[in-house]
Amino acid sequence: MAELSVSMSEFKRNPAAVLRESRNRPVAVLNHNRPAFYMVEPQLFEAMMEELADNDLYRKAATRLADKSRAVEVSLDQL
Repeated sequence: MAELSVSMSEFKRNPAAVLRESRNRPVAVLNHNRPAFYMVEPQLFEAMMEELADNDLYRKAATRLADKSRAVEVSLDQL
């Protein structure tokens, strides 16, 4: 899921160098050639969290729209 990857050993040895070399791109940190975690910049992490929250709200809205038995009719003046 990331273009860049480093071993856990390399990351532990010099995390600042890995961050510098990533140039704000996501980095997969591998443990035994399997992703242990991803290092992402704060702005990307915040954008991912917002996207997840938006998807959650969308699912809730879609579920509520599907249950028309609980719908309440209102006029625009009441809003």
